[in-house]
Amino acid sequence: MNMKNTKTLTRVALLVAIELVMKMVGLGSVPVGPLYMSFLTLPIAVGAITMGPAVGALLGGVFGAVSFYDAITGASAMTGALFQVSPVNTFILCVGMRVLMGLCCGLIFSGLKRFDKPGTWSYIVSAMSAPFLNTVFFMGWIVLAFYGCDYVQNLVSVKGAANPFMFVVLLVGVQGVAEFLVSGILGGIVARAVAKFVK
Repeated sequence: MNMKNTKTLTRVALLVAIELVMKMVGLGSVPVGPLYMSFLTLPIAVGAITMGPAVGALLGGVFGAVSFYDAITGASAMTGALFQVSPVNTFILCVGMRVLMGLCCGLIFSGLKRFDKPGTWSYIVSAMSAPFLNTVFFMGWIVLAFYGCDYVQNLVSVKGAANPFMFVVLLVGVQGVAEFLVSGILGGIVARAVAKFVK
């Protein structure tokens, strides 16, 4: 194994460790109603931007595995209830959607950096795509796979949502915007700093 591969593996392992520590100490997921305001997209964005889409997918998978564990154990009220409805669709929701999010974040950066040679805005925009896509993919799969189940229909009724789109907007609410801004801006700043450091 050459020096470059060793450095890459070390950086990936460090980001995985950061994800797990953030989760364990409560910094990764802040409960807000039935959902969690998740900042675990931050290390995923940093990895996807600085090391590519495959690393983004891998880190997304780590986030997904932690989320699926919460579903199995009932630590998350929402995914725990959805696991009782369909374990397979809950696995796709927790793991599949997060792998896709990490992959897409890396692909978005790969595309944007061609138009941003100085690296002034592509880092922030790409990092913001991580929490945005996490919400879109996660809530999109809930609507596609679980919208008709009693648990989700109860949430629809409580929120007074007239349709699936309004359900997503009302459920995600302010915490979605906060997650988007905090994770996105911080992720972009950190990713740019890391990219300069490892050059």
